[in-house]
Amino acid sequence: MPSKVLIREDLCKSCELCVSICPVHVLALSNRLNSSGYHPVELVDEEKCTSCTACARMCPEAAIEVFRPVKTEISQKE
Repeated sequence: MPSKVLIREDLCKSCELCVSICPVHVLALSNRLNSSGYHPVELVDEEKCTSCTACARMCPEAAIEVFRPVKTEISQKE
């Protein structure tokens, strides 16, 4: 299953707005540097992510995209 959160590390400028707005605290700055010399944000606990999109809406660089799981209903024949 692909990650719920896609982070364009090349656009991230380490502002930490997404980190501070995340209600379940699953984002953090990474130790590595991107091509611009910033520490990009990373998803540190995908299982706890609720796909609320707060991080994507807060990001001034539009570097984050959130995918919500698709709910499917299975009909049962009686």
